[in-house]
Amino acid sequence: MGLDKIIIYCDGGCRGNQSDNNIGGWGAHLQYRDHKKELYGGVRDTTNNKMELTACIKALEAVHGNKSIPIEIYCDSAYVVNGMNSWVRGWIKNGWVNSKKKPVENQDLWKKLLFLSSTHENVKFIKVKGHADDEGNIRADELANLAMDNETGN
Repeated sequence: MGLDKIIIYCDGGCRGNQSDNNIGGWGAHLQYRDHKKELYGGVRDTTNNKMELTACIKALEAVHGNKSIPIEIYCDSAYVVNGMNSWVRGWIKNGWVNSKKKPVENQDLWKKLLFLSSTHENVKFIKVKGHADDEGNIRADELANLAMDNETGN
């Protein structure tokens, strides 16, 4: 058997992203060897970016046990992947102020995701193309949509 690792696909979405009365949802599909776990949830009055971050947070919160097993998080959100792989170092150095000299949005979620990532020895964030033919990404999207459907009663 090859390298042991936990594979996580995360997705978030928001219907009516720019309105005051919107529905958000997130989904995560986790796999370790033959074990699979699916998580999802919905909220009102949120943003797409918050849902993308929440999916990753909830997925990492669900990982228990050996902290040395590598984790690969696949996400179609450039916001999350670029944030964790690059931007976050500058934000920390600059006191959570972005390149436009404004406070970083969703700081609470970024800090929580950063903390959860740091509790494992090896977490990688990998960008995947959204709505393509990646089975794990498609499932995470389905879970996020299921959460939004549940929130609206559809």
